[in-house]
Amino acid sequence: MLDYAAGDLRAFELLFERWAPRLHAFFRRSLGSAVDADDLLQLTFLRVHRARRRFQAQWPLGSWLFAIAARLRQDELRRRRHANANARTYAGGEEEAQLPIEGEMKLERISLVQAVLEDLPESQRTVIHLHRYERMTFAEIARLLGTTEGAVKLRAFRAYRRLRALLAPLLAEDDAA
Repeated sequence: MLDYAAGDLRAFELLFERWAPRLHAFFRRSLGSAVDADDLLQLTFLRVHRARRRFQAQWPLGSWLFAIAARLRQDELRRRRHANANARTYAGGEEEAQLPIEGEMKLERISLVQAVLEDLPESQRTVIHLHRYERMTFAEIARLLGTTEGAVKLRAFRAYRRLRALLAPLLAEDDAA
């Protein structure tokens, strides 16, 4: 990152090659759309480019990149909630009925897990993603989110507890098989 900030364009190519797949997966898991993930990935690296001279060597690069990505993701989710609220108001306030996670059809295992993850509050889903998929420690996540390690651990505890409870039927099914 320091080489890129100094003007080395090859350093940016290496930075992109290394971090783009992980950031894209972060957005894809959160938003469920490759197109939206592509857009937010571009915005992330645009922000990285704009902030390149402010990067400091003592900052962990991954945490810095994910902090930028997490803010963009939060902005996108906020924009979507606002757009959905406006659409409901325009449609007379009627909301679509949501199907239960399992619905009438038996969902494939991966679809069920994704649905359960989407059911978590955004703050818990972010912690789970960074901890489980990005292999960040709770201390790193706390720094990234600007909160305490205890608060991050509490979010993770609550999220994992909820996941276990919601996925219990699937686990019971596995035990019976």
